[in-house]
Amino acid sequence: MIREYKTIQEIVSPLMVVRNVEGVTYDELAEIELPDGETRRCKVLEVNGDTAVVQLFESAAGINLAQSKVRFLGHPLELAVSDDMLGRVFNGMGKPMDGGPEILAESYNDINGLPMNPAARDYPNEFIQTGISAIDGLNTLVRGQKLPIFSGSGLPHAQLAAQIARQARVLGTESNFAVVFAAIGITFEESEYFVQEFNRTGAIDRSVIFSNLANDPAVERIATPRMALTAAEYLAFEKGMHVLVILTDITNYAEALREISAARKEVPGRRGYPGYLYTDLATLYERAGRRIDNEGSITMIPILTMPEDDKTHPIPDLTGYITEGQIILSRDLHRSGIAPPIDVLPSLSRLKDKGIGEGKTREDHADTMNQLFAAYSSGKDAKELMTILGESALTETDVKYAKFAEEFEKRYVAQGGDENRSIEDTLAIGWDLLTILPKTELKRIKPANMEKYYPEKSYGE
Repeated sequence: MIREYKTIQEIVSPLMVVRNVEGVTYDELAEIELPDGETRRCKVLEVNGDTAVVQLFESAAGINLAQSKVRFLGHPLELAVSDDMLGRVFNGMGKPMDGGPEILAESYNDINGLPMNPAARDYPNEFIQTGISAIDGLNTLVRGQKLPIFSGSGLPHAQLAAQIARQARVLGTESNFAVVFAAIGITFEESEYFVQEFNRTGAIDRSVIFSNLANDPAVERIATPRMALTAAEYLAFEKGMHVLVILTDITNYAEALREISAARKEVPGRRGYPGYLYTDLATLYERAGRRIDNEGSITMIPILTMPEDDKTHPIPDLTGYITEGQIILSRDLHRSGIAPPIDVLPSLSRLKDKGIGEGKTREDHADTMNQLFAAYSSGKDAKELMTILGESALTETDVKYAKFAEEFEKRYVAQGGDENRSIEDTLAIGWDLLTILPKTELKRIKPANMEKYYPEKSYGE
């Protein structure tokens, strides 16, 4: 039931206080109508007796307290969903911004979603190929997983996000794969880059894009990832699709949360962020996953820039607790011209063992992954020793490890933005690099796999 009031008491943007209300509920959607007929959307943030605190989605400029009307619509913020969403670009509030028509809705879904019953969750165990060796080979993404990318300001996370969105697929189920991409608080230039990149490669046909710009209201930034996840839930659990959700940049989302928390005069927590930041992030991340007896799934890659490259900052810290690992981008690798600059040693996919092996990737995947990790770690140590003591102070084996680390970064990690490697290509490069080392050093590989996959020619022959 729609209820209308002319009892606005005060506005402290983005908040508005309305008196003498009845039957209003938390999170209910409302409209404010200005004297000239213009309407702006808002939602109920708090109800205390007959007083409602309402949060504006747009600017408060031009609102006349005495002459403006507030209508409470009786339902929360909803997104119109249908198959027609694929191939479309929306703003942060779910309105088309690509010049196309409004979506002919099959239904209107609450953007807050419904929590997934833990007993109904299915365990992630299917490999997703991103075409990027440092992820596929060493930090494997599994269908239904939440695997964030920790970046820093100035690092090419936008290019990496676009590459993953363009190349990712569940092997053998290409026709039933979709990407939902949410850009949160980005510049117009970045927004154009994503849209043009998706159009250039044809990835737009299987994608839904939500774009919230830096000059849009902070409140819209709170709604954007929820819009994207509502679209993903519809495609995954009602249409049976495998959906990859990419959210960039979660740091902008958390900053908007802090801004609104300060406007509400809430007691701040760490670094000024609200004390419920962990819970709020969890309401986003935990919408990913698989359901028993449902073909669809939501796999999530949240991307966040770490302020001052600090992994202990509240945003990456809390994200790491909720998600299943992290991919970390390195400023040193970026300066060296390695693209994508993925630092494989501190990166981690906690579910990688569930998505690799015979019948999923290949039976030698786990062995080569462990051996490459160990060899690269030893090679980095050898390079540091070489810098301090000189090459003459190293053993012949240490020199080979140092060479391995260098070649590993150049050939395995670096691959450029347009190279899409199959898992077979990634494994072949790994085996080729291992020939730099003496066979006696390859202690993590089973003899049967050594016999079957070790290259006949050594590296560089």
